[in-house]
Amino acid sequence: MSITQQYLLDTYRARQLGEPAPPAPGTRDRQVVGEWRDRRRFRAVLAGRPAHGRVRRALRRWRSLWPRALG
Repeated sequence: MSITQQYLLDTYRARQLGEPAPPAPGTRDRQVVGEWRDRRRFRAVLAGRPAHGRVRRALRRWRSLWPRALG
Protein backbone atom coordinates (compact mmCIF):
# COMPACT_ATOMS: atom_id res chain seq x y z
CA MET A 1 0.00 0.00 0.00
CA SER A 2 1.38 3.38 -0.92
CA ILE A 3 1.52 6.42 1.34
CA THR A 4 -1.28 8.07 -0.60
CA GLN A 5 -3.54 5.05 -0.31
CA GLN A 6 -2.89 4.82 3.43
CA TYR A 7 -3.65 8.53 3.82
CA LEU A 8 -6.93 8.17 1.92
CA LEU A 9 -7.91 5.17 4.05
CA ASP A 10 -7.06 7.02 7.28
CA THR A 11 -9.06 10.06 6.10
CA TYR A 12 -12.05 7.87 5.29
CA ARG A 13 -11.89 6.17 8.70
CA ALA A 14 -11.57 9.51 10.50
CA ARG A 15 -14.58 10.87 8.63
CA GLN A 16 -16.64 7.78 9.50
CA LEU A 17 -15.73 8.10 13.19
CA GLY A 18 -16.21 11.87 13.30
CA GLU A 19 -12.55 12.52 14.11
CA PRO A 20 -10.31 15.19 12.59
CA ALA A 21 -8.52 14.20 9.40
CA PRO A 22 -4.82 13.27 9.68
CA PRO A 23 -2.25 15.62 8.16
CA ALA A 24 -1.36 14.99 4.54
CA PRO A 25 1.95 13.19 3.89
CA GLY A 26 4.89 15.56 3.71
CA THR A 27 3.20 18.56 5.32
CA ARG A 28 5.60 18.65 8.29
CA ASP A 29 8.80 17.42 6.65
CA ARG A 30 10.54 20.79 6.82
CA GLN A 31 9.64 21.21 10.49
CA VAL A 32 10.91 17.73 11.36
CA VAL A 33 14.23 18.31 9.60
CA GLY A 34 14.68 21.63 11.40
CA GLU A 35 13.97 20.05 14.78
CA TRP A 36 16.38 17.21 14.03
CA ARG A 37 19.14 19.69 13.13
CA ASP A 38 18.51 21.75 16.27
CA ARG A 39 18.66 18.62 18.43
CA ARG A 40 21.97 17.56 16.83
CA ARG A 41 23.47 20.98 17.50
CA PHE A 42 22.20 20.98 21.09
CA ARG A 43 23.69 17.53 21.76
CA ALA A 44 27.00 18.64 20.27
CA VAL A 45 27.13 21.60 22.66
CA LEU A 46 26.28 19.37 25.64
CA ALA A 47 29.05 16.97 24.62
CA GLY A 48 31.56 19.84 24.51
CA ARG A 49 31.95 19.87 20.74
CA PRO A 50 31.45 23.03 18.69
CA ALA A 51 28.26 23.04 16.65
CA HIS A 52 29.71 23.25 13.16
CA GLY A 53 27.78 25.03 10.47
CA ARG A 54 27.87 25.22 6.72
CA VAL A 55 30.57 27.87 6.60
CA ARG A 56 33.06 25.86 8.65
CA ARG A 57 32.36 22.73 6.64
CA ALA A 58 32.88 24.60 3.36
CA LEU A 59 36.13 26.18 4.59
CA ARG A 60 37.44 22.81 5.77
CA ARG A 61 36.63 21.24 2.39
CA TRP A 62 38.29 24.14 0.54
CA ARG A 63 41.36 23.94 2.78
CA SER A 64 41.74 20.19 2.15
CA LEU A 65 41.65 20.77 -1.63
CA TRP A 66 44.16 23.63 -1.57
CA PRO A 67 47.41 21.51 -1.34
CA ARG A 68 46.26 19.40 -4.30
CA ALA A 69 45.79 22.50 -6.42
CA LEU A 70 49.34 23.65 -5.70
CA GLY A 71 50.99 20.28 -6.23
